[in-house]
Amino acid sequence: MYDTVLVATDGSADANRAVTHALEQAEQHGAALHAIFVVDTDRYSEPALSSMELETNEVEEWGNSELAEVVDRGERLDVEVTTRCCHGKPYLEIINYADEVDADLVVVGYHGHSHETDQIGSVTDRVVQNAGRPILVAT
Repeated sequence: MYDTVLVATDGSADANRAVTHALEQAEQHGAALHAIFVVDTDRYSEPALSSMELETNEVEEWGNSELAEVVDRGERLDVEVTTRCCHGKPYLEIINYADEVDADLVVVGYHGHSHETDQIGSVTDRVVQNAGRPILVAT
């Protein structure tokens, strides 16, 4: 049913649940799994010798660490994981990457680190409304 699954992570609890679901789907269907972490350029400016450079670099390093964890979890299930860490608007980067890899399923968390209420997160909401492909929202 699924040949390509994309999971977006920001390291939050809901994103970790999304990773679990994505790994399960990839394992069950023998699908390729792609994982993306987006350094939000609305929250963290692009590095350019500013006081934000250190913080932006730290977020990118943390993102790569989160992606490495997805790869490790995939290896334990014999699921190959391709990763991408990039900068931009998270919902746009997720949708664009889903289009690039022609994802049959996109898995996202209900909300991420920046959303502390019971409402769906803004990134997830925008992905659901604009991706034009099946989305699994992990809660």
